[in-house]
Amino acid sequence: MSGENPLFKSPRTLKVLLRVFFASLVGLVILDFFIEKHPEFPWEGYPSFYGTYGFVACVVLVLAAKYILRPLVKRREDHYG
Repeated sequence: MSGENPLFKSPRTLKVLLRVFFASLVGLVILDFFIEKHPEFPWEGYPSFYGTYGFVACVVLVLAAKYILRPLVKRREDHYG
C-alpha cells in the first residue's frame, strides 16, 4: 500500500478538480456582491475585500520568505561536510 490516493494521480481528474475549485472561487466572489455586510471599518464593505486581502497577504508572505528569509537561513551546499 503506497498511501497515496489514486484519485489525484489521473491528470484528467486533477483538471476536473481544478475547474471545480476555480469555479467555486468565482462563484464566491460573485456571491459576495449580493450578501449584506455589516462592516466595522469602511474598507470591509468593499466587494471581495477579504478575498483580496488574503491573496495580497499570501503573496507578501511568499515574497518575504523568498527574498528576506531565504538569504538569512541559506547555507552553502558543503556547509556540513
